[in-house]
Amino acid sequence: MILTGPAIAAERLAGRLTIEPYDPAQLNPNSYNYRLGPVLRVHRSHELDSRSTARPLDEFTIPPTGALLLPGRIYLGTTVEAVGSTHYVPSLIGRSSLGRLGVFLQYSADMGNLGAEHCWTLEIEVVQPTLVYAGDRMGQFTFTAADGEVRLYDGHFGRISEATAPARPELLAASR
Repeated sequence: MILTGPAIAAERLAGRLTIEPYDPAQLNPNSYNYRLGPVLRVHRSHELDSRSTARPLDEFTIPPTGALLLPGRIYLGTTVEAVGSTHYVPSLIGRSSLGRLGVFLQYSADMGNLGAEHCWTLEIEVVQPTLVYAGDRMGQFTFTAADGEVRLYDGHFGRISEATAPARPELLAASR
């Protein structure tokens, strides 16, 4: 069961889900809009090794004039909003209007875990040069009721609210 907009607002008021900061104008019929945070990160190398522990990132603040994203790179950003719940599974998707411009978000990690409440890392890729701005509405969160025994997530990524590269193996092992 997916929560409707009024149910999202009610469950937030009841303390069963977190959306901070919250703005009722960002509430939709069955979702809540998320916005792009002010900082982006990008891998320094075009030649990455999935087994390597060296994953250096360059970081920059999006200027008021916007940041020009270029094809062939994966940019990591965050949501402005810290979102999560111990009762509902959050999922996020990109806006269809951005997808039609060739801006693709969250194509590999769109589902959250029960118990994780944080700003989400956004995976952003463009197929043509595109300007983005801090605070832009980039997509929507939806919330689905959990059914069955609840086990809350207590892993590495559930505590991080900054744009995060793939975890190094030693960090993942330490968080288990």
